[in-house]
Amino acid sequence: MITIGLENLAESNVDLLGKRLGLLCNQASTDHHLRHSRDVLLDLYGSQLTCLYSPQHGFFSEQQDNMIESDHSSDPVSGLPVFSLYGESRKPTEAMFAHLDVLLIDIVDVGTRVYTFLYTMAYCMEAAALYGKQIVVLDRPNPIDGETVEGNILQDDCTSFVGLYPIPMRHGMTFGELALYINKEFNIGADLRVVSMEGWKRSMLFRDTGFPWVAPSPNMPTPETALVYPGQVIWEGTNCSEGRGTTLPFEFVGAPFWEHGPILKYLEATELPGCYLRPLVFQPTSGKWAEQACIGFQIHVTDPDTFLPYRTSLALLQAVMQCYPREFQYKQPPYEYEFERLPMDLILGDVLLRRALEDGESCVLLEEKWQSELTVFLENRKKYLIYN
Repeated sequence: MITIGLENLAESNVDLLGKRLGLLCNQASTDHHLRHSRDVLLDLYGSQLTCLYSPQHGFFSEQQDNMIESDHSSDPVSGLPVFSLYGESRKPTEAMFAHLDVLLIDIVDVGTRVYTFLYTMAYCMEAAALYGKQIVVLDRPNPIDGETVEGNILQDDCTSFVGLYPIPMRHGMTFGELALYINKEFNIGADLRVVSMEGWKRSMLFRDTGFPWVAPSPNMPTPETALVYPGQVIWEGTNCSEGRGTTLPFEFVGAPFWEHGPILKYLEATELPGCYLRPLVFQPTSGKWAEQACIGFQIHVTDPDTFLPYRTSLALLQAVMQCYPREFQYKQPPYEYEFERLPMDLILGDVLLRRALEDGESCVLLEEKWQSELTVFLENRKKYLIYN
């Protein structure tokens, strides 16, 4: 059984005596007993906890989709102010940070570059450096393990709120490790501390930790969703359903114009280990193609150790592009507050990768092209890994 940063805070060497504390969290920020981190901190520090902050989807993770903002509010349990960091501003203002001396960050991440919680943390680190505050990250597991790294490195012309830094789609780091990496590599210079976990091993998937899963966002209902998400998130940049409005978002994918036979035939040319694409028909209750029958697949992960979520979804995307050039379309802007650039480019992180997929270039050959940049990232990240 692991213990997380929240549970190790009281015994750590982080000095919070007499300091005003803020907490970046949402409804998934709980301990082993499903006690919310706000309640744990109130027990430990009482009135030192002065304010709360929430990322995308809101404090209760109630908002379904991107660019649905949350207002500032008041926590119904503690009465503390809750400042939304996914509202009129995604960066903390000086007024927001006037309430604290130390910001504690206790957020469930899912191990994928495009998950916006990472960039909310980064903006908080920038604000802390600017306004003379301290950041303490209460570390949690990477639910899709801390070893596997997959995907191309984000290019400079594709930076956005779903990708601020040149990291791969699946980065294999915890939030604490990412904070250390970003703070140093990109010269943020925040006064940063990490309260680490005990008992977590890099090879662990979330089910191995013995820790309860609480959905960090509305369409991340299980750890299995997180495992396919590094690939399946790309469908957000298309007119195909990524399974929102079903009970298995991101595990389901499809559209009314798909056909099982031609797509599976196209996929025969690419090795897709560790998974089975089960043909099905589903009908979303909301989102794309709501109330319409979508022909598609459920991705069943049969071997997490060999499964390559990014390759699998890129190959499937390319199959749909090639089989249905008239029906397939990219989602048009806006997407995560970008109003001109193509959402697919922001998600993939490389315009040339999108064009190569359109041209039918092999996904395996594309992986070989980005291997040199990936090797540099792997070497750089070694300096910031806490759990070896």
